[in-house]
Amino acid sequence: MENRNPLSPHIQIYRWHISSLVSISHRITGIINIVAITLICIWTASLILGDTNYDFINLFLTSIFGKFIVIGLVWSFSFQILSEIRHLLMDMGYGFELQTTRITGLVVIFGSIFLTILIYLIARNFI
Repeated sequence: MENRNPLSPHIQIYRWHISSLVSISHRITGIINIVAITLICIWTASLILGDTNYDFINLFLTSIFGKFIVIGLVWSFSFQILSEIRHLLMDMGYGFELQTTRITGLVVIFGSIFLTILIYLIARNFI
């Protein structure tokens, strides 16, 4: 007789937790941030080649799609920063209780959204 019950949790019975969502998002935003930093360095280095390359990229960033990308990158960087602070506290031995991991996970998620809105509002007033 063959046992048809899975030995490990699979997608149909696994319940998502805040910690797993923050962990996966932390990895994804890390990849996004390293690509963004590389593109920002290339954009800055394009100043050596002349103003036309710089103006083309600047024109893209002032479009609606470019602004959406910039706001997404601001969220990605703020999420990464808050998640790194959470990991730093966990590396020091704090925050391993189930309730604490839920609270700090929610702080990371909502804090990154709040920081993105705050940075957007500050940028709108200065630019």
